[in-house]
Amino acid sequence: MLEYAFLTFGSLFAIVDPFAAIPTFLAMTENDTPKQRRRMARTACITCAGVMGAFAVMGPSIFKLFGITLPAFQLAGGLVLLLSSLDMLRAQKSALRETPEEAEEGRSKEDIAITPLAVPMLAGPGAITTSIVLAGKADTWAHKGIFFVCIAAVGLVSYHFLTLAASGASKISSTLMNIITRLMGLLLAAVGVQFILSALKIG
Repeated sequence: MLEYAFLTFGSLFAIVDPFAAIPTFLAMTENDTPKQRRRMARTACITCAGVMGAFAVMGPSIFKLFGITLPAFQLAGGLVLLLSSLDMLRAQKSALRETPEEAEEGRSKEDIAITPLAVPMLAGPGAITTSIVLAGKADTWAHKGIFFVCIAAVGLVSYHFLTLAASGASKISSTLMNIITRLMGLLLAAVGVQFILSALKIG
């Protein structure tokens, strides 16, 4: 269970990657007060955790509806994670997380908490895919409990980093953020490869 907990938290945190969202979050809320930024960060992280949890619960029903097997979804999910990780390794913004149109729309909105911050910047296709695949690996009620605790922990830690950035208490250089993003990308690439290997073994 400890191995599953580390895999779940590490995978979800790497794909949510709140560090990558900080520059865009601050740019979109440049006219807001630190209190308003913290409120939006809280709403976004709660929404992010809720979206991942909801899709994890609905995963089996979605598979049944479309006739999709878990190995097939694992294979597709692994490819999505690999695509996202390649952009992270190059410290580039991924279109899987946020398109230029979504970023531009966010700058003109008064409240960006739900969109585009929560969805798709934090809980994008990669995060949703990862949550469904990891939920499928939860065979016991204990594993299911660990899974949802990890989702809540990812939301809490993401909120912590976003609020630090919003209050100006955290002065992270762009070089350091790029290093962190690349490390997250490396972890994510390994998770994506593992998803693919597991799918091929099961299939």
